[in-house]
Amino acid sequence: MDTPLLSVKNLHAWYKKGNHVLSDFSIELGNHEVVGLIGLNGAGKTTFLKILSGLLHTFDAEGIRFHGQPLSLRGSFKAYRYTVFAEDDSFSYFTFREYLSYVFASYGKPVPDVSALVEGFGFLDYTDTLLCDLSTGNRRKVFLITAFALKPELLLLDEPVNGLDFQSTEFLYQQILDYKRYGTVLFSSHILESITLTSDRVLVLEKGQIRQTFEGKICATDIREALRDETDK
Repeated sequence: MDTPLLSVKNLHAWYKKGNHVLSDFSIELGNHEVVGLIGLNGAGKTTFLKILSGLLHTFDAEGIRFHGQPLSLRGSFKAYRYTVFAEDDSFSYFTFREYLSYVFASYGKPVPDVSALVEGFGFLDYTDTLLCDLSTGNRRKVFLITAFALKPELLLLDEPVNGLDFQSTEFLYQQILDYKRYGTVLFSSHILESITLTSDRVLVLEKGQIRQTFEGKICATDIREALRDETDK
């Protein structure tokens, strides 16, 4: 079996000591796959993405490995991942072009031609607008365009569909499906369509642990039933 891109074993995470959001949480992400993470509010989806992004340090784990090697999330791993969060008010006084240049400089990469992404997301009229003056959807597009242009080995998306119009949503789905040529996508979503149309695997997160896994031909009804069962507990 191929070595996983990322493996996490028995992770515990908390905001308040003694009150774990994630408990005995284990996950493996393969190379070049799309994995959807779904669960009710408070299940721990965003918490896990924050940990991988280096934004939450109140956790411990039996082991975290990247390409089979022990991983420090505060070290060089940041060069291999990029996160688009559901809520992000950073860089408010940057324009898209300024933000794009800043990110690529931070990753030590030249800025590529992003015209196809800008057009696909319907963002052409806003490339020189301050992020603070953009709508929620257009602000989201800034980070999505940057993410897909950057092509990190691990792309993390937190509720990426929120605020997008129909055209941009369809374009996003295609970008996620195509991304397996470059790396792996892990994304959380409460919109079943986004999960079933794009994911190779869907992980159902319940009370800080992965309780069910769906793969192959994924049916929205099965996921809905899993979530309903969680609600009834």
